[in-house]
Amino acid sequence: MKKKFSRQYPLHVMLIPGILFALVFSYTPMVGIVIAFQDFIPAKGLFGSRWVGFDNFKYAFSLPDFSIVMRNTLTIALMKIVAGMIVPIFIALLLNEVRNNFLKRGYQTLIYLPHFLSWVILGGILTDILSLDGIINQFMHAVGIEKISFLSRNAWFPSVLISTDVWKEFGFNTIVYLAAITSVNPSLYEAAVIDGAGRGRQMWHVTLPGMRTIIALLATLSLGNVLNAGFDQVFNLYNPAVYASGDILDTFVYRMGMIDFQYGLATAIGVFKSVISMLLISISYWTAYKLMNYRIF
Repeated sequence: MKKKFSRQYPLHVMLIPGILFALVFSYTPMVGIVIAFQDFIPAKGLFGSRWVGFDNFKYAFSLPDFSIVMRNTLTIALMKIVAGMIVPIFIALLLNEVRNNFLKRGYQTLIYLPHFLSWVILGGILTDILSLDGIINQFMHAVGIEKISFLSRNAWFPSVLISTDVWKEFGFNTIVYLAAITSVNPSLYEAAVIDGAGRGRQMWHVTLPGMRTIIALLATLSLGNVLNAGFDQVFNLYNPAVYASGDILDTFVYRMGMIDFQYGLATAIGVFKSVISMLLISISYWTAYKLMNYRIF
């Protein structure tokens, strides 16, 4: 053990900054969970406010908006997960068929770039593009189609969230699936060619089956994000006109705590989300371990 530790000592030292960061910014703030069980008044501090037990949770669950927010969160998150898997798989299959390496790298770079842009920047760009005077509505008007207020109509806003999220992130996931394709045995393609299979049949009968392990793994692990519908994106795109279809748990907590100053209620909803997310993440990793023998440690 002593000899082993001496070899690994530099690695342990390198872990110290990460451990300190997690302790300061992830674990220490968890003391604030007590606010969920208090009628919290900032002037009285964490331990001076009146204890109310589970009253904040009961009140949160009784709010008529809570069921709407839960429905929006689940719908948007699930649609993002599904679309965020189908589109990258499809694009990865197409890129794999590109034989010109220069073009292939160029396409990968172009579709990967939006991943590095923050929603603060993209929110402003999309607001201009999708507004009534934006380029999309101007084109629609030019061809005789009535203009649509994409960001202020409940019928359109969820579609905007899902499509723009997929556009921003599919490049990153495409790289993951392309890496999975490289592990497919080339002799399988040779056998398929001998059997008379064209590009399409090779893609369907060789490439896709070779990707199924990573597809199943990522699908399983994405279960932990069911309640994460994307605060940054929604916050930078939504407005009161689309609360009925675009308000999610995170934005609801933000408004309750930072705007309405209902700290106990906001913390209670946040704790509820954290507990459910922890359970879902635990289930997803357990399932991934049982089905695909995937483990972090």
